[in-house]
Amino acid sequence: MRSPRLAALELRRFGRGRMPRAALVALLLLPLLYGALYLWSFWDPYGRLDRIPVALVNDDKGASAEGERLAAGDEIAGRLLDSKVFDWHEVGSAEAEKGVEDGTYYLSLTMPADFSKQIASSGGDSPETGALEVRTNDANNYIVGQISRTVFAEVRSAASTKASRGFLDRIFINFSGLHDATAKAAKGADDLESGLTKAKKGSKDLADGLTTAKSGSGTLSTGVTKLNKGAGDLETGSKQVAGGTQLLADKVDAAAADVRPFLKDNGKAIGDTARLVADSSKAVRDNLDLLVEAAPTASAAAHTASDDLTEVYRLRCEDQPIPDPGVCPQLKRAKTAAEDVAKVSDDVNALVTNQKGDLAKLRTQLTDLEKKADALAKRAPNLDTDLESAVKKINALNTGAHKVAKGAGELHTGLGTAKTGAGDLDAGVKKLKAGAKTLDSGLYRLGDGSATLAQGLNDGVGKIPDYDKKDRDARTGVMADPVKLASSSLHAAPNYGTGFAPYFIPLSLWVGAMVAYMLIQPLNRRALAAGAPAWRIAFAGWLPVAATGLLQVAALMSVLHWQLGLQMTHAAGTMGFLALVTCCFAAIVQWLNARFGAAGRILVLAVLMLQLTSAGGTYPVQTSPGFFGAIHPYLPMTYVVDGLRRLITGGGLGPVWQGCAVLLAFTAGALALTALSARRKQVWTLDRLHPELSL
Repeated sequence: MRSPRLAALELRRFGRGRMPRAALVALLLLPLLYGALYLWSFWDPYGRLDRIPVALVNDDKGASAEGERLAAGDEIAGRLLDSKVFDWHEVGSAEAEKGVEDGTYYLSLTMPADFSKQIASSGGDSPETGALEVRTNDANNYIVGQISRTVFAEVRSAASTKASRGFLDRIFINFSGLHDATAKAAKGADDLESGLTKAKKGSKDLADGLTTAKSGSGTLSTGVTKLNKGAGDLETGSKQVAGGTQLLADKVDAAAADVRPFLKDNGKAIGDTARLVADSSKAVRDNLDLLVEAAPTASAAAHTASDDLTEVYRLRCEDQPIPDPGVCPQLKRAKTAAEDVAKVSDDVNALVTNQKGDLAKLRTQLTDLEKKADALAKRAPNLDTDLESAVKKINALNTGAHKVAKGAGELHTGLGTAKTGAGDLDAGVKKLKAGAKTLDSGLYRLGDGSATLAQGLNDGVGKIPDYDKKDRDARTGVMADPVKLASSSLHAAPNYGTGFAPYFIPLSLWVGAMVAYMLIQPLNRRALAAGAPAWRIAFAGWLPVAATGLLQVAALMSVLHWQLGLQMTHAAGTMGFLALVTCCFAAIVQWLNARFGAAGRILVLAVLMLQLTSAGGTYPVQTSPGFFGAIHPYLPMTYVVDGLRRLITGGGLGPVWQGCAVLLAFTAGALALTALSARRKQVWTLDRLHPELSL
């Protein structure tokens, strides 16, 4: 049979029922689905940039330039919001940084607090360049960072144009101001020339006055010298007085410190004692006559008693063979005391007999002692207070003497300084006198110079340009470039390969699972025929492909890393995550093949196309038509791409853990559905015996 007829017979097989015809239609539409869907998803991404969320931070505090308020940040922010280039969100710095990190915003544009100040500085002494700050995060999307460079180049150009026009406009305005100021200076030079004529006369009067001042300054210097000498003598004398008062105060304070405690605690006792002394003095004075009369008798009696005790002592103690030890010592002491009393009585008798004149003097002294003791008794209670008052007065005298000495020293020092100053004044007046003469002669030369200055300024006014508004606008067309773009990227990808690796790696693993199930049966027919448990049949069909997928991951990542140089921020995490990915894809592809048979292979391709176009692996999904944004959250490759970006490029691992949860859910769900399909296929039907379509 020839080839055309065989082909016709094969095509005729697709007409045996609805499934073969549907498979034929799907087969015909598959290239269209692959090409159209792919091109549709990337047809005009730049036309939908207004769907990309971008943080706009305006921290600019404004500035003042030439008396006018400049708010460049507010103006640029307003233009950006009106332009609809991105989906702008006005937020604070902290929220913008957090949003770029966690993926809420693809990038951020910040106008710093001193943005207007730096632009305004272009007309000052220290011009600075205003910087717009752009922050991207390649872990969120690599392409957006590339797009932003083009978009923000236009923003930078517009900002530079505005800043440059303002800068150059101020320069031309300053030219006009310089022209007017020079004209005023020329008029001032004319006024200076006339004023110098008056100054010449004043300088002559000044020289005459300084001659008189020189004479007075000499007299002042001589007088201050004399005062300084007198102040030195005063300082020396006052220091001596202070030294004396200090010595007196020290002695008084020391004595008072010793006496005051006794006086304070014993004032009454001192008074009582003084009173007793006064009374005793009066009693002694009154009994002096009695002493004169009794002295001879008392002397004789004392001798008689002494002799008697001496005799008793001799008889009892000296003449006895054994003296009485209990009595003799006492008798001896009594004998000795009696002898002493006899001697004293002799002395008193002699005094009374021979010193009657001294007794009269003693009587007078006793009278004086009585009076003084009486006076002491009256003042005794106040002795402590009187002593304290006296000490305070002496200390006050000492303090005053030291102050006088200090003041005299300061006076001497001050007069010494005044003496030096008076000398300097005399010398200075002398120099002023000479300078006045020099000033007088210099003013004549200055007058000649001012005339020349006035002529030069008048000539210069005509040479300085004076621009009006029309001229300034024409000249500010040629502008500088004072604004630069300060761009930074979080977790930057070093190249396109690294940026797109999270997209193409899961694509290759899906294709690997798809091809594997072209060679390996999704459900073992022998196990189905033998009536094995459905879950065991499903797992037995999934395990070989999953194991093969792990080998595919190892081979693929080895080549990417060792041959192409792919660097992963979390290498071990990447390998573990991809192991979960290939197990999940194998489970999904197995279920599609097990449930739908030959048509399932076409569905595997269709699901692949849907995932490729909605995962946001190249351009953000927001730039695609709404259909792809709607299915974006419900397909596993979406979470695979997000997780691999964080594992390879860097950033927070929240999307990785979310992806793991989603992949585990898809894996468990697909295996459960496969088990359900296996259970259904254990029942043979006519369609299974004679399938409508086989591949």
